[in-house]
Amino acid sequence: MKKLELPKLPYSYDALEPVISEEIMRLHHDKHHQGYVNKANAALEKLEKFRREGLDIDVRATLRDLSFNLNGHILHSIFWPNMEPPTEDNTPGGVVADKIDEFFGGFESFKKEFSMASKSVEGVGWGLLVWDSSNEQLLVVQVEKHNLAHISNSSVLLALDVWEHAYYLQYKNERGKYVDNWWKVVNWDDVDKRLSKLL
Repeated sequence: MKKLELPKLPYSYDALEPVISEEIMRLHHDKHHQGYVNKANAALEKLEKFRREGLDIDVRATLRDLSFNLNGHILHSIFWPNMEPPTEDNTPGGVVADKIDEFFGGFESFKKEFSMASKSVEGVGWGLLVWDSSNEQLLVVQVEKHNLAHISNSSVLLALDVWEHAYYLQYKNERGKYVDNWWKVVNWDDVDKRLSKLL
């Protein structure tokens, strides 16, 4: 079994301030993301013992735990490098800018759709920009929790965590304010590289 590991942040814990506080980053990365890694590894270990030693397990529950926690790990592993220290006039360039123009009619139109999707996720979840390889197009999608994070034949390019642990200590119940401020820390170079690899 190949164990999952918590990736290091590509910047310091306070690098995203004032958009995202150091306290939130420490809790979010070191506690929440580490928790998904630990629980995914536990599920993988159970499945390994089931295969090799005939351990009696609830396969359905174990696979559900694996799906939830592995998707949590994968999405967070995209979320961290998707961000960088804040800038006020933060807009995309390169291939991703061209594709946003093609499929959304411009950056402001895309930003509005992505923001509305992220703000209106029912309960907890994610706003995502994905590349749908089957139809060769960009799509904005919502994900509730983590278990629904699989979009067949699509790759996540940009991920915004709208679980309360991502913003509540700083923004309280103002998810919309968090989403609006988050645009200042989007790392468009990272998004562009992810898309360019798929084209």
